[in-house]
Amino acid sequence: MTLLTRVLALVLLLAGAAAGAAAPDYRQLDEVLVRNVRNGWVDYDGIEADPAFGRFVRQLATTTAADLPDRSARLAFYINAYNALAIQGILNGDSPATRVGRAVFFRRRTYEVLGQQVTLDTIEKEWLAALDEPRVHFAIVCASLGCPRLASRAWRPETVEVQLDAAARSFINDPTRNRFDGPRSLALLSQVFEWYEADFTKAAGSVPAYLAGYVRDPRAAAGLAAGGWKLQYIPYDWNLNGTWRAKAP
Repeated sequence: MTLLTRVLALVLLLAGAAAGAAAPDYRQLDEVLVRNVRNGWVDYDGIEADPAFGRFVRQLATTTAADLPDRSARLAFYINAYNALAIQGILNGDSPATRVGRAVFFRRRTYEVLGQQVTLDTIEKEWLAALDEPRVHFAIVCASLGCPRLASRAWRPETVEVQLDAAARSFINDPTRNRFDGPRSLALLSQVFEWYEADFTKAAGSVPAYLAGYVRDPRAAAGLAAGGWKLQYIPYDWNLNGTWRAKAP
């Protein structure tokens, strides 16, 4: 085999590998999350030192709409993008712990995604909202203890429906987020259900009816479905959901 033939063979091999690689490649994010997230608790120092995280964030900018051919692909991409960029916000020195901090964190800080400058609010309130999927509220994580627990794996188009259903059941039945008091017919709920009441009502008719489809306690599920329970919202915990040497007060 001549040198030219070997070079051409290598070029074809590389081209074939590139064509076969999924865009975006969630293996980068998988590596980061497996190494640095335990039961939703995030090691931000570990992520900052992990080169795979920077590679994934850069990939968010170069992914195109053509790489997201259907609803499942868009759901997975937007959720992964939101969660990764919320982490990046913390690494940038931002924090949602205060009212002013939240204005910067969600509405002012911009990132390049799909070739355009967007905020976290753009991803959540425009892109994800357009997909009309209330379970995303149990999937996107704003780097706070009141948020859902950050998954230790990336979201994938081929499994996103199963992942969303699992996330809903996990969040709703997590006693650190929601509690169901049968004797008092009282649901003590995360403010997620207050802020996004319209989404859950659209999906199930009411917040109690939505909860009834996921609550594991049969007595609570029956009471919520019957509509006789009172709702009370627990103040949101904006403290950081992990360890970070430079975390804001």
